[in-house]
Amino acid sequence: MAFSMAMGWNEGEEAMHRLLNVPEQDNPTSTGLAPGAVFMLQRAPLLAIGTLDSENRPWTTIWGGDPGFSQPLGSSIIGTKTLVDRKYDPVVQALFGGRADGEVVKEEGKGRMIGGLTIDLMTRRRVKLYGRMVAGAVDHLKQGQETNLDVSGVGQIQLVTKIEQSLGNCPKYLNKKEIHSASPVPILTSGSPQLSEAALNLLAKADLFFITSSNNQEDMDTNHRGGPAGFIRVLSNDTLGAELVWPEYSGNRLYQTLGNLYGTPLAGLVFPDFSTGNVLYLTGRTTILTGQDSENVMPHTNLAVKVTVTAARFVERGLPFRGIEREKSPYNPPLRLLSIEGSRMSSLSAPSIQLPTATLIKKTLLTPSIACFRFRTAKPVSYTGGQWAVFDFKKELDLGYSHMRDSDPRSLNDDFVRTFTVSSPPAMLADNEFEITIRNVGPVTGYLFRQKGESELKVPLKGFGGDFKLKEGTGESKTAFVAGGVGITPFLACLDKAAPVVFWSLRVADLPFVEEVLRQAERHGQNGFKDSMRVFVTSRDGGLEGDTRNLIERIREKGLQIKTRRLVKEDLVDQGCIDDWYVCAGEHFQKNVLEWLEGRRVIVESFNY
Repeated sequence: MAFSMAMGWNEGEEAMHRLLNVPEQDNPTSTGLAPGAVFMLQRAPLLAIGTLDSENRPWTTIWGGDPGFSQPLGSSIIGTKTLVDRKYDPVVQALFGGRADGEVVKEEGKGRMIGGLTIDLMTRRRVKLYGRMVAGAVDHLKQGQETNLDVSGVGQIQLVTKIEQSLGNCPKYLNKKEIHSASPVPILTSGSPQLSEAALNLLAKADLFFITSSNNQEDMDTNHRGGPAGFIRVLSNDTLGAELVWPEYSGNRLYQTLGNLYGTPLAGLVFPDFSTGNVLYLTGRTTILTGQDSENVMPHTNLAVKVTVTAARFVERGLPFRGIEREKSPYNPPLRLLSIEGSRMSSLSAPSIQLPTATLIKKTLLTPSIACFRFRTAKPVSYTGGQWAVFDFKKELDLGYSHMRDSDPRSLNDDFVRTFTVSSPPAMLADNEFEITIRNVGPVTGYLFRQKGESELKVPLKGFGGDFKLKEGTGESKTAFVAGGVGITPFLACLDKAAPVVFWSLRVADLPFVEEVLRQAERHGQNGFKDSMRVFVTSRDGGLEGDTRNLIERIREKGLQIKTRRLVKEDLVDQGCIDDWYVCAGEHFQKNVLEWLEGRRVIVESFNY
């Protein structure tokens, strides 16, 4: 976070500002230890620390457990005293490796660079620190001194640091955790840049990590990255070293970490496991991905960082604290997958020519929360039943940059690109028209629902994609389709084909949708599916009387089977020999169905972001 009144921004930060079109601004970093930093040091239970090792590789660690283990000593000097893993913690090793127990290390000259982040996850407050080591020592903790456990790898560190810079950061992407101290019992289980299974499991559930970067060995930045569990993704993992990618969410646009990485593409990361005390340390080379390069690796992301791991340590029970999970940050975006992991956008085939704008020409409200929207394009479009269309609503809905947006926190990282399954069979409408049938569940669908039937809304159409294609049953070969609510849409786009056995579960409020499906099928002479469709209607209060009962009877008179109860396992497994099962449903219902169909061949329509 390079700053003094004379320096301003460093070259890397300025380069990132130009690259990302950041307006000219002052660097808000304070020289010395600001009052807010003093307050946080005295109350925060955690302190992330970063430094360089003898090979100038950055490493990061996380210390603490109890508030107040770091204290101001006056004149921007702070003292830190706490238990640490003295054997495998790479920062402890970089600062004191090879020194005798208790030997005081006094830095000569400017002293070695220290990056820091004092953080309280319960209050979502954090302050970045940068300074130089003055002196320190680490003592071996004798067996039985504080615990009956084997503490041969545990030491008590004392570190004195002269703070040169401090900066408070916003609370975005901080997931609350209640921290308490614990006795470390460090065991090194892996020291390879190819990550172990235990390390990969930690990454899969990690919702934060700490990162240290430096600027030509003249400055250092230690900060936090947070998001939904698993937001850092594994691009590859082989003997040359794992490759990890994470999205850079909307922040304060200072780009201090990325500015350092721009000029010195090296970073040290630490991933704590708050439930077990396990910890993953790694260091490696970084690559900043922007624009299309970022989209190609991680769809829906215009800024990301890739790190190629050159050294790593996985230490069991190496942390001196534990954490109890509390409230997640409301600013966390949906989990973003890599293209290679099957993100929906990864199967979008780029057209040879730019597809035309889609114009909304008709809106049909089917229920208070479900509607059908018909779009027209200037030129014919091509799609197959089961595919989805990709719309870009950024022009209509993007409010531009703002630092915080508590009224709609997720919109800060929303690219407003959406995929909606096409619900009209390819041959049913004109060759330049198609329909989507959607539920009103978010900002984009809400915007569409507010449109008038012939609003002439024009939305850029990015293309069609998806490989969810219903296989037609032939002879003895049978297929089945299980849908929840609007998950029936892939089937609707295939009404012109031989019908599979269909199990459709929906709420009583969605019954008019069923009646509309029957009307459309009759209009187009495609009602042969009725004999093979079973509809299961559920009601929260169990009430299926009056108008609802009359509607159910009208649908039954048209030949459709309706059961006024939940779909259960026996409804599916008692069907005899079905070769292929297709499932399109919400997460909870889908999970149940997959458990019921364990051992069967199941094709799932994915809604991965």
